[in-house]
Amino acid sequence: MIQSSELILNPDGSVYHLNLKPEHIANDIIFVGDQNRVEKITQFFDSIEFSTQKREFKTQTGIFKGKRITVMSTGIGPDNIDIVVNELDALVNINLETRQPKEELTSLNIIRIGTSGSLQKDIPVDSFVMSKYGLGLDNMLRSYKIDRITEEALGEAFLLHTNWDIRKGKPYVVRCSEKLEKLIESDRIFKGITATAGGFYGPQGRVLRLEIQDPELNNKMDNFNFNDNRITNLEMETAAIYGLSALLGHNALSLNAIIANRASGTFSEDPYKAVDELIAYALDKLANNS
Repeated sequence: MIQSSELILNPDGSVYHLNLKPEHIANDIIFVGDQNRVEKITQFFDSIEFSTQKREFKTQTGIFKGKRITVMSTGIGPDNIDIVVNELDALVNINLETRQPKEELTSLNIIRIGTSGSLQKDIPVDSFVMSKYGLGLDNMLRSYKIDRITEEALGEAFLLHTNWDIRKGKPYVVRCSEKLEKLIESDRIFKGITATAGGFYGPQGRVLRLEIQDPELNNKMDNFNFNDNRITNLEMETAAIYGLSALLGHNALSLNAIIANRASGTFSEDPYKAVDELIAYALDKLANNS
């Protein structure tokens, strides 16, 4: 039995951080970082059956073209992803009354929809990027046994290319769900490696008043290539989502609307349009997936 200190429940029986019960979520789940973006997605729904919020975790479940879908905000960073994915898994794969894992496990479909800047000149603003691989520069996932899910050759090539300082922890690489990749892919979507940092400033090469360990890291990432896979963008969630989902048996895919191109110095004239188009595209693909 899983002890109360390990799986914490609220007095009403909901999981601690998300404030959710099993009946509140669908098997198809969309992640967004910003709680204000939840309703930018659910505004397209035919109906909303459930809505709640605790801290930065806002959840709405409803129907879109006959498909039951949950939209949830995760907040920022791998530490929040650790909370969200583990508690979602508990909702479907642990009996919360007996505190025992279920014999028959459920696999969730998790799609992250976000915005990002492109690192590559040929990936223009207003395009979409699919993260074929998540490259974790954080250390959160290494608290788990991850050897069976990681792409070791790609990870080692990145270490060598960047002359990575191992004192920062060893990066890891996890592939997206092939099932969701086939469902979502199109000619408009670029594929590549999404690097996931453990912070916003120094970990992403931003310098304010503090000197950073490797000022050339971003340039090294820009020209990294492994079997024609390049690092397309840098953010703070994808690799953690991929890693925990793979370990727990869920399908995960990360999509970004490109609103800026760092290589060319351009920014979208209408970034909201690009995001809305990506939302509509992902929703239609999910709705048509029986």
